[in-house]
Amino acid sequence: MERSSNRLAPAAALGICLMVGLVLGGWLLGNQIKETRLADRYVTVKGLVERTVKSDSAVWPVTFKETGNDLQQVYAKSEEDRAAVLKFFQGQGITPQEISVGQIQVTDKQANEYGGNNNAGPRYIVQQTVTVSSGDVDKIAKAGQKTAQLLQAGIIVVGGYGQGIRYVFNGLNALKPDMITEATKNARASADRFAADSGSQVGSIRSANQGVFSISAADAGSAGPGEEGGGGATSPDASIMKKVRVVATIDYYLVK
Repeated sequence: MERSSNRLAPAAALGICLMVGLVLGGWLLGNQIKETRLADRYVTVKGLVERTVKSDSAVWPVTFKETGNDLQQVYAKSEEDRAAVLKFFQGQGITPQEISVGQIQVTDKQANEYGGNNNAGPRYIVQQTVTVSSGDVDKIAKAGQKTAQLLQAGIIVVGGYGQGIRYVFNGLNALKPDMITEATKNARASADRFAADSGSQVGSIRSANQGVFSISAADAGSAGPGEEGGGGATSPDASIMKKVRVVATIDYYLVK
């Protein structure tokens, strides 16, 4: 009897251990299945925030040119144009500290071996650029409305890409924290509404993307809440008033 009892004790202990292991394994597996199912239940929402701001600086390059066959005469006329441009700026209240004069560019079409038929017409082209940089955007905007005075003075102002007044907003970094916070709150509110409609509750954040900040003209057409950028044909650089926009995209877990 004593030998039989000694043999049964280890077997009983082994059986108890196996039973406890099965119970514990089943509990862990159940929790993992439950967590997996919960992980599959989430909602993606977007939080949109827009702010209208005013530009805090303006850059205005004015490029003018003269042409002719006598380089000295063309250069002298270009210098007269420069003096007239500077006088115009002075009359608009623009200070010398706000003005920079670029280098003179001289083109000799006969010296261009690849010119082809471009050798027709005046031989020399003398071009200069005077640039205004100012924090008084209203003053520059008013001056820009009077550029017809330069044309009346016989000054040929070069147009095209890079010309015209460019308005810039430099305060984006100061706006970012508050806008991101507001966008996150708007996204959470959207998630709460969705969860209430579906009989669920909003859990923790699964993933988040603060989105890209964009700056457009305030009067440009805006995109829908689900899009990342605004539309419209108005160049943001041409508008004093800007629209700063950010869309935060956040995934929230849904729990019962």
